[in-house]
Amino acid sequence: MTSRERVLTALNHREPDRIPVTLAYETPAQILQRYGRQPSDLLMRQDIASVALREPPPPDDVRMRFFSDMEFPPDVLFDAWGVARWRSPTGESYGVAGPLRHTEHIAEIEAFPWSDCGAACWAVNLPVRIIALHNQGVAVQGAMSGTIFEQAWAMFGMERLLMALQTDLPLALRLFDIITELKTAMAIRYARAGVDILRLGDDIADQRGMLFAPELWRQTLKPRLAAIIAATRAIRPNLPIFYHSDGNVGAIIEDLIEVGVTILNPVQPEAIDPCMVKRRYGDRLTLWGTIGTQSLLPFSTPKEIRRTVREYCSTLGRGGGYVIGPSHSIEADVPWANIEALYQAIEEYGVY
Repeated sequence: MTSRERVLTALNHREPDRIPVTLAYETPAQILQRYGRQPSDLLMRQDIASVALREPPPPDDVRMRFFSDMEFPPDVLFDAWGVARWRSPTGESYGVAGPLRHTEHIAEIEAFPWSDCGAACWAVNLPVRIIALHNQGVAVQGAMSGTIFEQAWAMFGMERLLMALQTDLPLALRLFDIITELKTAMAIRYARAGVDILRLGDDIADQRGMLFAPELWRQTLKPRLAAIIAATRAIRPNLPIFYHSDGNVGAIIEDLIEVGVTILNPVQPEAIDPCMVKRRYGDRLTLWGTIGTQSLLPFSTPKEIRRTVREYCSTLGRGGGYVIGPSHSIEADVPWANIEALYQAIEEYGVY
């Protein structure tokens, strides 16, 4: 099987020749370079590639208009949504400041110079790039994580947004509505361009549970997520829909399935039991990820990693519906021996 055939077979809940594998956010070349290692056909096999729309430039005079009260380091960057980001001194994290962080009225949200991120010009050459990857035999996902909630808090600030959800719901909902409209246009571009998977998601949980009450999520974000998926499925009725959230999203898994999600990522093992998710939802959801980057990869032995991979391949992989890989980025505290153990175990135990 080609990688693409393998992935599509697994997403259709059938067993391919072997379990598909993919990294979360890095490329194999980036990790190999970080560790000073040479490429190897036996390590870091990738069955899935990601593509993204081009991004519009920042709104005109964004720094002067929305950040005149702030001082930034020289490396600050402003994105199409007017959000400022800059690296921390260690380079391991970054600061974020949103252009709407002082907003108090709906009129201010409506007056913001929103970029048309879903315009046709930002999808130029996207079908060509997808065809080129298909010709290489890999499956292609359209990357649109940070779909609604994360985009909103980046613009408002996390505390400001969570407060608005409790004290000024119309304000928060107007922000959600505009973001949803723009993200729907982007999703339609991906669907028309021919991606195999549409990747959506928002970090809406921590390791204990949801960041806010599940009922509030159902009232605010669920119908807007459903609208994006429905618009996409109007063009591609069977397009697999990937949804990412770190943490324990167990309270809303049924809701995600209801609105059309078919792939759950990363099924973070420190927060939710992947085997439980497979038992309860494995006939309706593909599990994608499951290899813990918070505990297993940095702190376990190669033997323990091999044992976990063997268990997951035999249980989560049964009947298809499983894509194995790290639950998030492989950080610098992961020993190279553990990375080798991970991919050697996938090679050995991931065969049907």
